Amino acid sequence: MSEKLYSAPALEKGLDILELLAKNGPLSTRQIAEKLGRSKSEIFRVVHVLLARGYVLRDHRGEGLMLSNKLFGLGMQTARSRDLVSVAAPVVERLADEIHQATHLVVAHRGETVIIAASSGGTDMNFSLKLGYRRPLADAHSGLVLMAFQPDHMRDRMIAESLVSMRSPPDRSSLLAELQSVREAGAIIAESRDISGLTDLSCPILSPEGYAVACITVVAVTRKSAAPNFDAILARQKQACTEIAEQLGAL
Repeated sequence: MSEKLYSAPALEKGLDILELLAKNGPLSTRQIAEKLGRSKSEIFRVVHVLLARGYVLRDHRGEGLMLSNKLFGLGMQTARSRDLVSVAAPVVERLADEIHQATHLVVAHRGETVIIAASSGGTDMNFSLKLGYRRPLADAHSGLVLMAFQPDHMRDRMIAESLVSMRSPPDRSSLLAELQSVREAGAIIAESRDISGLTDLSCPILSPEGYAVACITVVAVTRKSAAPNFDAILARQKQACTEIAEQLGAL
């Protein structure tokens, strides 16, 4: 005899909304109701509870509702995530101080990169991204690194989750070829996709099986008076990744 299932309609509506917003861009209450096959009045009160509790927020352009970082924050309270941050954060901070460039610890979460630790590098001027900053995996150098060092089934899932969130997704075959190049190179050194004068350097923190559990990404500022030595930065960056991987393996 199968175990009896219990129903909690309000909870189910809330979870349906969260799962829908995790897979889609900002949606209005009407769009949420349509996609879930429910009436707008059914969704209205649940949405407002999620807004009040901080799980959902309004898109800054006023075009709809989107997930906040609260669920991610709760996930970061798990033992495994706490271990990663507690081990890696001091190494990231020390690396930033040594190379005098902003340094970030990045993980993948539901098709996006998420910054979970960062250090500005202690210089008079740098370009540092905020904790919790997100970007589609396929549209970020750190995301390419995180996807390149995965087993095929995980990589394919990450690609699918990432492309859904992009307005102009890349061709899948071109993306796969780029990921293969990243894996062969072992890291990325590339001009920022957004801002001139910045260079991204990203390399993976690998598990004993060779899969990326996170990556370190440096956003290097190029000054006219002193251009960065990217090869030297990347070499030190790889040492930091290896140090973190070894410490994680010892836990």
